Amino acid sequence: MADQGRGQGPRRGDGGRGDGGRGSARGAGSRGGPRGTGSRAGGDSGGRRGGGKAASGERSYSRPRRDDRPPRQSADRSREQARYDGPPLDESITGKELDRSVTQQLRGLPEKLAARVARHLAAAGMLIDEDPQTAYQHTLAARARAARIAVVREACGEAAYAAGEFAEALSELRAAKRMNGSQEYLAVMADCERALGRPDRALALARNPAVANLPPAQKAEMTIVEAGARRDLGEFDAALRTLENAPLRSRSREDWVVRLRYAYADTLLAAGRTDDAIEWFHRTVGVDADEITDAAERVAELERRTQA
Repeated sequence: MADQGRGQGPRRGDGGRGDGGRGSARGAGSRGGPRGTGSRAGGDSGGRRGGGKAASGERSYSRPRRDDRPPRQSADRSREQARYDGPPLDESITGKELDRSVTQQLRGLPEKLAARVARHLAAAGMLIDEDPQTAYQHTLAARARAARIAVVREACGEAAYAAGEFAEALSELRAAKRMNGSQEYLAVMADCERALGRPDRALALARNPAVANLPPAQKAEMTIVEAGARRDLGEFDAALRTLENAPLRSRSREDWVVRLRYAYADTLLAAGRTDDAIEWFHRTVGVDADEITDAAERVAELERRTQA
């Protein structure tokens, strides 16, 4: 059961489950604190009978003059400005790196604005695997300029997901789905629900009728997430049945077959069926030419353990 949490779904940043409840970038108390200074001008005047005034003649409980008050929401403004500016952009990134289908969605923007948004999106795409947090900041800069464009919200959701910001990812992908009606985000949305500790909601998304019409790769991802949600609920037999109803024995060597087999092997191991898990880790290795999983290492470790 020690392996229960591994390899259950498509999360890039697995291990972030439970910290997806992060709120927005605005911190509490950033409005400059209480309006008053807290103490009256002459010290503690609670014992004075008529001492409502300080030595200067000003009422001791009066508010600070307007020019003495800290600017309200100044911290919020600085955060918003930093988000709008985004991380520095390399001069070599022009925005032309984007797929044509993306740039077409930006055509309704003024030319200079579209170019800036495109550069941030291109930078995010380049960084999402090696530095997902910076990629996410680039997409936030794009969103600050073009929040009503579906592809921008989609990119923001994908980068947030990669960075382990699951609540934000879910919000952004919901927004993109409302804008363009696409169902292709369902598996990632379901996995965000898992990461936020809501496996029941993940299962509800898995039951969406649109899942049946998804391409094989996306359908496989949803199967993996559904099985993972069953595991979260302690329903290992149901998780195994979910995976067994998928095309585990497909002759395809595409990544989705690799991931399905890996998830099945991992679930077998979590259910205490070590011999079967070894068999399916070997089956995973057989189609994992690009080594997108650690199946080879895990099966070697299991075999050493069983032979000891």
